[in-house]
Amino acid sequence: MPGMDPSLAKTACLFLSASHRFLSFAVAAAWCKCSPSLPSFPFLLRSFLLNPLRNFPIARLEGSHWSSLASLQSREGRKRSSKGDMHPGPDMIRIHILEGKALVWNYADAWRIREEHRIVGTLFGALARKPRQNVRLGLPLQLLPEEARLLLENGLAILCKNPASPALGEDTSQEVAAYQKELEENYQEQFRLAAEQRKALLDTLAERIAQGRAKKRQREEPSSKLAEPSFVLPRDSMMVQLPTERINPGQEEVVDWHVPSKDWPYTGQPDHEAHYRIFRNLWERGFYVTSGSKFGGNFLVYPGDPMRFHAHYIALCVPRDTPLSLCDIISAGRLGTNVKKTVLLCSADEDGTVAYTSLQWTGMQ
Repeated sequence: MPGMDPSLAKTACLFLSASHRFLSFAVAAAWCKCSPSLPSFPFLLRSFLLNPLRNFPIARLEGSHWSSLASLQSREGRKRSSKGDMHPGPDMIRIHILEGKALVWNYADAWRIREEHRIVGTLFGALARKPRQNVRLGLPLQLLPEEARLLLENGLAILCKNPASPALGEDTSQEVAAYQKELEENYQEQFRLAAEQRKALLDTLAERIAQGRAKKRQREEPSSKLAEPSFVLPRDSMMVQLPTERINPGQEEVVDWHVPSKDWPYTGQPDHEAHYRIFRNLWERGFYVTSGSKFGGNFLVYPGDPMRFHAHYIALCVPRDTPLSLCDIISAGRLGTNVKKTVLLCSADEDGTVAYTSLQWTGMQ
């Protein structure tokens, strides 16, 4: 940044990596006094509060420093994963496989994936009370193969498969009878609670009800009798529990993601390996990375949480030394410019090195 001593910038980034926010605020105030070219302190404070460390303007001066921090956090997880530690612990995130798709059904796991590990995924389940709309979606959370592999490689999750459902024609009468019995018990319990709540409400309004009945008797004939209304809870009004994961999951089968299989066919595929290296490199730089299919790319790269920031880059994964037609380059550059994003041509080597080339379309008059 112009007008700022490089040694001061490096020291500032080291302070930003500390866990105490008070130190970060103090360093931010010092920067504002040292360099007139820096933004104002309220702007820095607001940026830090929105997304601490990752989106702090000075934190980007040392990209390699943040990359080393991310690598350091996941070093132990990669050691466990390389040793083949497949025993699911209580803190392990469970990623369920269904026809090659990685799904997360547990809400606590979905929260941890986003808040602690900067993995976004895509919600595509219907909400229980609004199943006919698609503006707000719910569980399950579907992960990209690259997102799932990052969690698996860091030792943060396990890949599991639920037992197959019983085939058609098998005897399931006992399961159906048990479900019907549980449903009836649930209805009787709700009926009892609703009757008690109605009785308590009538007791509080007893005086007003008695006055109203007295007036009504005066207007009607003496022979007419008021029937005591009976309470009935319609079965259509019964509340039904919709679980977000299997109540009785049975014996889960852990799938080894190191070996390609019918359930997890991605390991070893050249395209997946190249895309994963690029995905991991961007993630280690502190970015949020999501699918970029809606903008014609492989990934969308965000400086912070996508709920609060727009994507800055459209990442296109291109094999190294592969010729690109001029039309493809022009179309990618103009597309990125029209949506106010920079196109990144990303190429990865087998050793994990990633090269980035940015494209921006500029018109000349």
